[in-house]
Order: sequence, then structure tokens, then C-alpha cells
Amino acid sequence: MRESYPSGGKTRAQGAAQPLIAVAHGSRDPRSAATIHAAVEQIRIARPDLDVRLAFLDLNAPSIDCVVDGVVADGYREAVVVPLLLGSAFHARVDLPAILARHSRLSLTQSDVLGSDPLLVDAVRDRILEAGVDLDDETVGVAVAAVGSSSASANHKTDGIARLVAQGTAWTAKTCFATTEPGVTDAVASLRAAGAQRIVVAPWFLAPGLLTDRVTALSPNTLHANTIGTHPALAEVAIARYDRALAELADRISA
Repeated sequence: MRESYPSGGKTRAQGAAQPLIAVAHGSRDPRSAATIHAAVEQIRIARPDLDVRLAFLDLNAPSIDCVVDGVVADGYREAVVVPLLLGSAFHARVDLPAILARHSRLSLTQSDVLGSDPLLVDAVRDRILEAGVDLDDETVGVAVAAVGSSSASANHKTDGIARLVAQGTAWTAKTCFATTEPGVTDAVASLRAAGAQRIVVAPWFLAPGLLTDRVTALSPNTLHANTIGTHPALAEVAIARYDRALAELADRISA
């Protein structure tokens, strides 16, 4: 998905690239914001040539409106908005474009979400290995826990994550959801019925929070992997989304 929003004609900061505005979901749990701040700092370190700013859709500061106003005040006329979201559902397709459309003084290009990028799948696999299992251990069952959506099609797309995580391993894997069915309890039972003796619950989440705590509470007798968090893959994928959005924008302009 690509959304572009009109410019108000401000003069862009001399010689500067378009800022990267990373937009995260937001959470009441302070661990979530702290993790996202740390991950965005990795983007800054990886791309010191970019002005990287963090905004939240809800529940945390700074808001998107505040950050966009700051970008305008600093003299930019354009920016790329990178949603730090794993799914292309309501927030990416409706909420965020509606917020960006309110800002006519800045030309805003919305990149694709992070999605099920292979690098992020690899990051989840790394987190599982960090939990203390081996790639060739046939006794391991992995429950990949995602947030879940009211959209059946979105859940169907997410359902394939477990298969991707298990590729190249001896593991059995199932996808489950924190907010809809099948839940983590169902996934753990299914894995045990399939013969798994060691269960690892692996969150398909960027950061810890109330939902990951719920998943943990529902699966007390299993190993638990960490969220993607500050894994280098997150910064790498976010930068790739920024670069691709700029390239596609240039192609449209030159067409």
C-alpha cells in the first residue's frame, strides 16, 4: 500500500533527505514504548544520514500530529512514514492514512508495513533458539502467537507465519492468536497431540505488553521466547521500507 499526501509548499531543509517517521501502535504497558524507542534508536544508528523520528498511533507520546508538526517547523516539505506494524489491517489501511491526510503542509508518503518479511521471520527463529532449543530437535513444538484481527483474511495471512518460522528446522509449529481463535491453549494442545514434548511460545510481536503477558499466563508450563524487540532485523526492514517507498515515489514522478 502506498498513500501520498499533498505538500503545502514549505521549503525543505537544505540538502537533507526526507525524514523517516516511524509510527508504532502504542501501549499502556511502559515496556512496549521503551522497546520501540530502543528499536528506533537502532534505525538512527544504522542510517545517520536520516532524520528519524518516532510517533505513536495511540496511548503514547509523541502523537503523529505532534511529530508531523515538528517536521514542518523544521523546514521540511516531504517525509516518509514507515508503519512499525506487522499486519496490514485497520490501523495501516484506515487509521494512519486518515491522520496523515489532515496535514496539508507536508507531502507524506506512507510505506508498506513491516509485514511478514523474511528477516523478521528469521528474527523470531533467533528468539526461539535463544530460549534454549536446537534447530534439529524433533521434540520441539512452536506456538507462534500473534495479536489476531477482526478480519478473517488478515488472520489467514498471519496463519502462515508458523510454517515460515519452522522452515529449515525439525520443529512442528502452529500459529495462534492473543485476541481470537485459535488461542495459545489450543495451539499448545495441538502440538502436544502431534507428539511435541518441548513447547516454545514465540510472540509475533514487536514489543512486550499486556497481550504478550496474557499469552504467557495462558501457557505457564512452556518455554517463552522474547519478542522481536531490538533484533537488528527490525531496523533493517524499516529502512528497506523507507528506501522502497522513496524509489516507488520517484518512479511515479518520472513516469
